[in-house]
Amino acid sequence: MAPAGDPEKPHYTGHRQRLRRRFLDGGADALPDYELLELLLFLAIPQKDVKPLAKMLLAHFGGIGGVLTADMDALVQVDGIKENAACAIKIVAAAAERLARAEVIDRPVLSSWDKLLDYCRIRLAHLPHEQFHLLFLDRRNALIASEIQQKGTVDHTPVYPREVVKRALELNASAIIMVHNHPSGDPSPSRADIEMTRQVRDAAKGVAITLHDHLVIGKTGHCSLKAMGLL
Repeated sequence: MAPAGDPEKPHYTGHRQRLRRRFLDGGADALPDYELLELLLFLAIPQKDVKPLAKMLLAHFGGIGGVLTADMDALVQVDGIKENAACAIKIVAAAAERLARAEVIDRPVLSSWDKLLDYCRIRLAHLPHEQFHLLFLDRRNALIASEIQQKGTVDHTPVYPREVVKRALELNASAIIMVHNHPSGDPSPSRADIEMTRQVRDAAKGVAITLHDHLVIGKTGHCSLKAMGLL
């Protein structure tokens, strides 16, 4: 029994303190995904046991990557997640993306290929719908801009070669890398992907812009059309 005037603390208070200590002592590798997500939810939901909520989020979105890349509307539809918690999750996702982008921006990407792939995976691997991104490079093959060119459905994104080339000219880019995701998880390029890539390549070549590659990102890996001999 707690003494009068000293109400008993909720059972999760000690758990939170222990979890923080394990994180501070051992870093993120000392915690499974649900406990790392718990730590994040502590900040937004101070008066509740959030372990069940963390596990529910992971199950609902298929893992921590899916949680972080889910949009606000999808997050707040989960029972127990309000705008405050959803915003905290999206802030972490944005910070991770900024960190990955800092590793490649203004640097020759062809000599930092692994970091470029990390950046693309963070941005695209867990999205529920297809997105088509363009990476614009200068004469040194340094990344000068990364932009979403089109958003699509679960299995299709319309791409217009003329618009790709027009934007490259506006940015005075000398080369392009195209990137899009396959929400199905399988990064194998479709016949439409291959045909569209060749159309963009030919259109860009006409104005002396090089298409270096087209990367297809899946949840478990990626495909390079150049490496596959399809470009």
